[in-house]
Order: sequence, then structure tokens, then C-alpha cells
Amino acid sequence: MDAMQLNFISQGTRCAGTLLLPEQNSKPPIIIMAQGFGMIKEAGLPKFAERFVEQGYAVFSFDYRSFGESDGYPRHWVSPKRHLQDWKAALDFIRTLTSVDQQNIILWGYSFSGGHVIQTAASDGQVKAVILQAPHVNGMASLKGVPLSKLAKLSLAGFMDLFGGIVNKPVYRPIIGHENDIAAMTTADAWDGYLSLLPQNANWENKTRARIFLEVANYNPIRFVHKLTMPTLVITGQNDTVIPEKMVRNAAQKMPNAEYFLLNSNHFELCTGQIFEQNIALQIDFLNKHCPIHAETIIAA
Repeated sequence: MDAMQLNFISQGTRCAGTLLLPEQNSKPPIIIMAQGFGMIKEAGLPKFAERFVEQGYAVFSFDYRSFGESDGYPRHWVSPKRHLQDWKAALDFIRTLTSVDQQNIILWGYSFSGGHVIQTAASDGQVKAVILQAPHVNGMASLKGVPLSKLAKLSLAGFMDLFGGIVNKPVYRPIIGHENDIAAMTTADAWDGYLSLLPQNANWENKTRARIFLEVANYNPIRFVHKLTMPTLVITGQNDTVIPEKMVRNAAQKMPNAEYFLLNSNHFELCTGQIFEQNIALQIDFLNKHCPIHAETIIAA
């Protein structure tokens, strides 16, 4: 496969992306991917991308502003509004590329980025298909079970960041932690599961601007799922402690053209081992059915 590092501009700031092209396809369908809460494109995405490229699809993965290889300051700024702007900018950028089929664009989202994909696809209305892996759909549901004392401390940190931002002194809190830590994710499987996606020496730090804790409860992509008229694949794990399976299933039932699969997995095992193999097989079957690689696009090697 051919890999190219490409940049695009979102709200005046450079975002970094990686374009993978299959060797034998001319103008292939393209899958746009980005990671979830506080993640970078090198975390877990390459193994999915490689399988898609093997099937003849192009893949474009990107880092949000202030993460990974992208520009943007303050760094480590998790924000639904900013991420949605980056998704739109990435989609607009892909539609300028002549090396891919601009009429066959698939959006792929996992966890927090699954919510971004729902809203981006619903707003755009022109993408060919959508793949959602354990997507964030309801902010309040994701916070259910977090002790009130911890929510209060996270909210306080959020207000501190709002005021700190005025004087250019952002306030951060960890993304992942253990049970009693004041962090975004502290379920039993969060620490090891999250870190399992990161490559060695990753350009990543375990922190996010704390203002996200004031925003996440009101981030409810489920309000847009009825607009997903394109073929949509939803895959989640029955043991997910980060995003409740019941809420994902409820969202899928509201989608006009969705296929729903439940795997024996937690939130992170979807990306590893035998569960990953089941997961990627379902995704490839979905792509072959709804966005097939046409024989006329194959050229001699």
C-alpha cells in the first residue's frame, strides 16, 4: 500500500492526516477515520486501516487540532464542537482529492468519535455509508454510575479551566485513571484497555482540558440518528462499561438503515485479539455489500 502524509486546514489550523491507498485500485472508495476521547490516529486505527486497504479501499485517518501531529494550542483540548469542525474540514478536504472516489465516502467512528460521525453524516447527508464502533450517543448515559462526589470535582476542574483559559493557563485532568482517581475514565478496564491501543513512544499525554467535563453531559448525538438514511453499521460490546450497550442499541433502533451487532467484548477488546477478528470481518462484509469494489476500478499491478 502507498502511504502519504497530508495536511488540511480546520478553522485556520493545520490538521495532520495519513492517506493509505491500495496498490491496485484506481479511484477507490475511501474511509475517513479518527479516534475517540483524547486519542491520536496511531492508536488502534492502523490495524483497521490495513485490513480495509487489503480489500481495496483507501483510508484517511487524522488527528484533531491540538492532538498528535496536528497543530493547535492549548494542547489536549477535547471538545465536541472543535472535533466536529475538524470532521467537516476533513470531509471537505477528501472531496478535493482526485485519487479517490469522492462519491463513495465512508465515515468510521469509535467511541467519542462515533458521536462525531453520527452528527457529521447527519448534517452532510451525502456520505455513502457509516461504521460506528461502540459510539458515544448520550452524555448523561455515559456519566451514569459516576459518583456525585467525583462529578463535582470534575465540574470544579472544568470551571477552573474556563477561568484559566482567560489568562492562558489551561487546567487539565487525566483522561484515564484508576477507580478513585479524578479522571475522565476510571472503570476497571479503562486503564489497561486504553493504553493497549497506544503504540510505544506515542505522541500522547494522559490529560485533557478540564472544561470537557462541563460539556459532555449535553453532548447527545442520539438526537441526530434518525437522519442517518445511508447504510449504517453499529457494533458494540455487551460488557462495555464506558458506553452502555443498552443506549447504543436504542440509538441503532432509531436509525432508518442500520445493522446492529453485539459482540462478547468490553469497550476496548473490540480492537484486540479474536474479538477484533470478528469485528473487522463484520465491517468488511458491510463494506462489500454497500460499497463494493467494482472490477473496472482494478488496474494491472
